[in-house]
Amino acid sequence: MRSAATQLLCRFLAIALLMLPYQSGQAGMIGTDLAASASSVQADRNTIASFLGRAQIVTELQSLGLDPQAARDRVSAMTDAEASSLAGRISALPAGADGGLLVLVLVVLLVWLVVSRR
Repeated sequence: MRSAATQLLCRFLAIALLMLPYQSGQAGMIGTDLAASASSVQADRNTIASFLGRAQIVTELQSLGLDPQAARDRVSAMTDAEASSLAGRISALPAGADGGLLVLVLVVLLVWLVVSRR
């Protein structure tokens, strides 16, 4: 009797295993551009955040009537392409006093982006 029950259980388990759906995983290679994009996007966002943290930029934003926190929130809501473009513009700014006009243009552009998205 014990062997009949064991045989029945074994047959049931064998049929159950055959009826289970098998899922096959598939691994593939990803390109380096895709793997590096996540870290570059975070680096771009860090560049923008450090730019917005400067005292001169905070003063300019406040003089234009924009809360610096609202600008930071808008930067966090940007798409990856927008953040990359803005970080590229920040990186292209000249160092020193001659960049005042470019900084002003960048701040006005950022304010325009924030205001136009609302």
